[in-house]
Amino acid sequence: MAVGSMPFPSMPTLDGVRLGSAMAGIKKPDRRDVVVIELPETSTVAGVFTRNAFCAAPVKVAKEHLQRSAENGQVPRFWLINTGNANAGTGDTGLKDAQNSCTSVAEQVGANPYAVLPFSTGVIGEPMPMARFLDGIPVALGDLASDGQAWQNAAEGILTTDTRPKGASVTLAIGNREVVINGIAKGSGMIKPNMATMLGFVVTDAGIDQALLDRLLRETVDRSFNCITVDSDTSTNDACMLAATGTGVRIESDAHIEIFRNGLQRVMTELAQSIIRDGEGATKFVTLQVEQARSRQEALDVAFTVAHSPLVKTALYASDANWGRILAAVGRAPVDAFDVEKVIIELGDVRLVENGGRAAGYTEEAGSQVMANDEITIRICLGRGDDSATVWTSDLSHDYVSINADYRS
Repeated sequence: MAVGSMPFPSMPTLDGVRLGSAMAGIKKPDRRDVVVIELPETSTVAGVFTRNAFCAAPVKVAKEHLQRSAENGQVPRFWLINTGNANAGTGDTGLKDAQNSCTSVAEQVGANPYAVLPFSTGVIGEPMPMARFLDGIPVALGDLASDGQAWQNAAEGILTTDTRPKGASVTLAIGNREVVINGIAKGSGMIKPNMATMLGFVVTDAGIDQALLDRLLRETVDRSFNCITVDSDTSTNDACMLAATGTGVRIESDAHIEIFRNGLQRVMTELAQSIIRDGEGATKFVTLQVEQARSRQEALDVAFTVAHSPLVKTALYASDANWGRILAAVGRAPVDAFDVEKVIIELGDVRLVENGGRAAGYTEEAGSQVMANDEITIRICLGRGDDSATVWTSDLSHDYVSINADYRS
């Protein structure tokens, strides 16, 4: 059940960008499960990937193709995505399957296989049903279009346990021209990115040099997708891609870079938050704000310790103002000993903890009223520095267990 679901946004057309999808029956019939995204030859492309040691075959191939394309002055113009099968934990056969899928696209569009980047999501450890996958590729290529419906179809074609497609778009004024940034993502469970199962694809019509594009992607991912968690599990298949088509405004001056960075951060953050809102079994959208830390990493360590606590998450689901669970999680965070007398913990506008214990003005009634909301903010002030961080998470419900217990059936 999505928390605060939003309709799929209107996505402006981007010159030279086309998306196509197909129903190949990779896991289930009558649902989109193969997607192709085509970029113009003027594009620059950047990507970040999972750090899971068992990274999936398509992750390995995509990283290799991205590097080979850069070395040869080529553009990885075709992104091939499938759902229903992760092609992870599949050994040499999985690598060959990922490479063969790229070759199939390349032969049909007249490109080098290195110009194709593969991405997969779904069940880990099962062989890819290659006959069905390969049959779906020409259908997806034949479906290529550039309108908003193509974006929505593509967003639907990359889902697994998600309940809805996820998209975000902003239009920026840079100089006297407009710059568009469109993005789609998938993710609902196995979410705790480290660069979630999570995939993100973002495209802009701006012109951006490769080094700057890489930097902007890493900066904005670090404060969006790397700040969400549903269940603390980092997938074998995570990837987030950013492409700048070069058909519009060149982003070069410091002022234009700052405008673009802010717009890109909005898209990345909206996509990341939409994953939490659609978290498996989620009934609450929870913002964890940690302030007055000695470093951003310290703030993140505290926030994620609270966000990953099963006791905190189940209390959130039950709307139980059991603030002692939050206090205990803060106290066990991997942070050098801090002065508990300086720590302040607030639930919405209700102060829970101060001076080392329960706040003098706290009442169970006030705490319960906040916990009953669908959207909750937990604010933690450590009283030891000037750095801060924000993390978004969800509660832990019966449905989360049911969804994952039945995932392969």
